[in-house]
Parts: sequence; structure tokens; C-alpha cells
Amino acid sequence: MNWTLAAIIAATLLSGAASVLAAAWLSLSLLAGVVRRLVSLSAGLLLGASILHLVPEAFESGADIHSLSWALLAGIIGFFALEKFAVLRHSHHHEHDGHGHHHGHDRDEAGPAGLVVLVGDTIHNTADGVVIAAAFLADPALGWITTAAIAAHEIPQEIGDFIVLINAGYTRRRALVYNLLSGTAAVVGGVVGYFALAHGQELLPYVLVVAAASFVYVALADLIPGLHRETRRDGEWFWQFALMLAGVAIITLSTTLLGAH
Repeated sequence: MNWTLAAIIAATLLSGAASVLAAAWLSLSLLAGVVRRLVSLSAGLLLGASILHLVPEAFESGADIHSLSWALLAGIIGFFALEKFAVLRHSHHHEHDGHGHHHGHDRDEAGPAGLVVLVGDTIHNTADGVVIAAAFLADPALGWITTAAIAAHEIPQEIGDFIVLINAGYTRRRALVYNLLSGTAAVVGGVVGYFALAHGQELLPYVLVVAAASFVYVALADLIPGLHRETRRDGEWFWQFALMLAGVAIITLSTTLLGAH
């Protein structure tokens, strides 16, 4: 096994299993304030990773710029369509999170949808694995930056999923085990992405811009609107702004520490 493939497997395990475990701990400890702050940080990480690293890496590859721009636009519109059809889920709420949901909101949202949640997450995690593989094949430092951005985003999402499963009738143990199994789909996506893209290098820039489209869409269409609803709390806007900038700063600093270009 070469180093790149080993790094992809390690990174996908980190983004998948570790984020599920962190989400379960935060869900059970009801640290709502931490979750809200993590969403702000995640938005900065996603925007920084996409605009400062993924897009430049793709555009510097030598591929046709106009084709890459169309791929970026198609990606954003495509993710909008996918979310409309509930293939992708980006839920960041939970009971008592201050979003103004009625009591039992998650139970109503879940309905009989425990299996649907798991299927949707598995698809999403597999796609994350392909994105991580593409980033590592482009540049190892970019791979770790992308992994950090994905992991940070996955924690709030997994918290919502974990509680939806609990409210759908799953025990805490079953919800954790099934979420972990779903999280390991990222490893499958990473390995498949590695072998597919290693022999199709011309596709790599397009995968990177589609990944960037995913990050931008999640940050602007999902995370940031939720943050706007939270500004009713005194001083909350300051923490949102500061933590979003902190996320961008972490991505920027990683350029120096990891040697990304």
C-alpha cells in the first residue's frame, strides 16, 4: 500500500468515525452552545478550504478554465437540486437548540425516516471520501485541509442525525453503531476515488471544483442562514463573525504549516 492510499484511508476514517463519536458525545452532553459555535467555525473552514485551496488547485491544473467554471456552477445548482429531493441532508438542529422548533420537532421530522437518514448519510459520506481522495491526489497538504473542513462540518450534521435516530425509536447504542457504520462509507469512497482518479488524472480538477461547489453551497445555503437566526442572542453576532474568521485563519495558516500551494 503506497503512502497516498494509506493517508486517504486514515483521513476518511478521521472524518467519518471521529466526527460521529464527537457528535454522539456532544449530543448526549447537550452542549448546545458548543454546537452553535462549531457551526460558525465550520462555515469559515468550508469557505476557506473551497475558495482558497480547492478552486485555485483546480484552476492551476491546466484544465480549461471555462469548463471548470461551468462545472463549478453546475455543482452548486446540482447540490441545490439534490437537497430539494432530500438525497443530501444538512440538518444542524436539535431539541432545545434555540431555533424555535416546537417540542418534539425532531420526532416529527424523523417519522419513519430512520432508515432514510442512514441511507442519505451513507451516500453523503461516500461522496466525502471521493472528495478527500481527489484532494490527496492533487496535493497531500490539500488532502488534510479538506479532511479538516469536512470533519468540522460533519460534527454538527451528525448531531442532528443522531438525535433524529433517537427520536425515531433507536436506542442510543444502535444510533451510535449505525452512524459509525454510515461514517465508514467515507473509507469506501476514498479507496474507490483513489483508484478511479489515479487512472483518470484529467478528471481530478473537475472533482475538485465540484467539491468546492459542495462546500460553498453547504456554507451559504445551510450553515449561514441558520446563523442569522441565532443573532437574536446578545453578542452572538460577534462570536459568529469571530469564529467564521477563525475558520478562514486556520485554513490560511495551514498553507504555511503543511506547505500547500
